[in-house]
Amino acid sequence: MHLTSKHSHLICVDSDGCAMDTMDIKHFRCFGPAMVEEWSLTPWQEEILQRWNNTNLYSMTRGINRFQGLSIALEEADRSYRHIPGIDRLLSWTASSHELSNRALEKEIADSRGKEDQKEIQILEKALSWSRKVNEQIAALPLDELQPFPGVKEALEAAHREADIAVVSSANKKAVEEEWQRCGLAPMMDVLLTQDDGSKAFCIGELIKKGYFPENVLMLGDAPGDEKAALANNVLFYPVLVKQETASWERFRTQALPKFLQGSYAGTYQEELTALFHDNLKGKA
Repeated sequence: MHLTSKHSHLICVDSDGCAMDTMDIKHFRCFGPAMVEEWSLTPWQEEILQRWNNTNLYSMTRGINRFQGLSIALEEADRSYRHIPGIDRLLSWTASSHELSNRALEKEIADSRGKEDQKEIQILEKALSWSRKVNEQIAALPLDELQPFPGVKEALEAAHREADIAVVSSANKKAVEEEWQRCGLAPMMDVLLTQDDGSKAFCIGELIKKGYFPENVLMLGDAPGDEKAALANNVLFYPVLVKQETASWERFRTQALPKFLQGSYAGTYQEELTALFHDNLKGKA
């Protein structure tokens, strides 16, 4: 992790669905459809894709790791539509692995060969195949449809004048790097940490070791996992609300950022924003 702190404050920013308006399109066109294709679930496609989107975009499980989302969807398919061979093996891996990435899954498959029945390993191989296809499909998405939310660049420019900025994402590193470069956001990024570097909670913890006090660290995110990562490190959290992203970034630039820098963010203000965040994902706001 190469980061030399220039300021006393650090702002961690999630990418997909938070800074970049890329989360919906990736799930609508890549994640869900690729799963339906990989496991031949076309007869139940409409219902399965609706559940996939609700789980991964519009509920308190928004933004979960891709393999966790896959496990939930396949377990539901196994229960409601048709048997998914080896589902318990996939559930076991997602529940126990300290890293949920292509790299970790490749290692799990390699370590299991010769020790387990091939039928047990097959679902892991299919999960890896699905994940690689998703990456390929995301890479093929039209670039003009992958853009930051309005106001993001202006907000990050204002923040970067007073704080160091780390992008902390569970997405594919190459994709995030390319998107931030292409959209002119890279100059405001001091370090990029993604799924290959560890969980968001782990990454924030490692960043704090660079010399920041927890009360001077703020995590911006759009999903409960971002909030949990902040809580795990006793740092502050700012929510970007689903379907209210532009307003959220305006509020960050004009209200939350000054409060954070002045030391008045914690307490009532953060609690009010967190309540809005939870209500938003529960369909109450």
